[in-house]
Amino acid sequence: MSKIIEVENLEKRFGDHIAVDRINFAIEEGEAFGLLGPNGAGKTTTIRMLITLIPATSGVMSIAGLDVQHHKAIIRRLLGYVPQSLSADASLTGYENLLVVAKLLGLAARERKRRIEEVLEALNLTYAAHQLVQTYSGGMVRRLEIGQAILNRPRILILDEPTVGLDPTARRSVWETVEMLRQVLKMTLLITTHYMEEADNYCQRVAIMDHGQIVAIGTPAELKASLNQPGATLEDVFTSVTGNTLESGGSYREIKQLRQRARRFS
Repeated sequence: MSKIIEVENLEKRFGDHIAVDRINFAIEEGEAFGLLGPNGAGKTTTIRMLITLIPATSGVMSIAGLDVQHHKAIIRRLLGYVPQSLSADASLTGYENLLVVAKLLGLAARERKRRIEEVLEALNLTYAAHQLVQTYSGGMVRRLEIGQAILNRPRILILDEPTVGLDPTARRSVWETVEMLRQVLKMTLLITTHYMEEADNYCQRVAIMDHGQIVAIGTPAELKASLNQPGATLEDVFTSVTGNTLESGGSYREIKQLRQRARRFS
């Protein structure tokens, strides 16, 4: 396999604060790559640089052989991005949400209809296409948001905490969708998650960030073996290299946002 994303000595400073500290990693085409780390580790800043939302202070990022900072328009057409925050409009139907995105992409009317129908079928949402999104379950909403991100048929799909706030059944549904995109549609995946078992089960390789640096990288099996502890888990690795224990919740603001979202779709 060839490398589709390459990052070399990437750094991002905000004044005197170093958010990303000269990191290096590469992602193979067709791979599911997990970017893990505690809150404030630099994961989201790294993603924002990759998707051209903010410039790097120094270093090199290339996607499909193109320099990210010099080919932004082309790079954006290669990417699909699913943010952690809610991006679907609850007052519209699933089809209408997809239609808005398709129009923003500049797709012709006939092509819009065809791609929307393909996405709805692929994500098992055809039956709910004309229902208001406010009636969707959390898992359905997340699948719809993934659908919005793949209407442009990206080569790379970036998912920021795709299952945050979802129950176990919905989480499994989302991951089945994500795995289908990788195996059937051959998309490369870059995923952040706080659920270590998700990274262990679905990512071919993971990088763990802490204080802006990559402190461990490899396959889940390699990282667990590095501890030389029988029965070691990826969470054990995470704790060992970052000194942080995973929390089930987050900040007050994060918890409030999740609860507001849950009420909105209950």
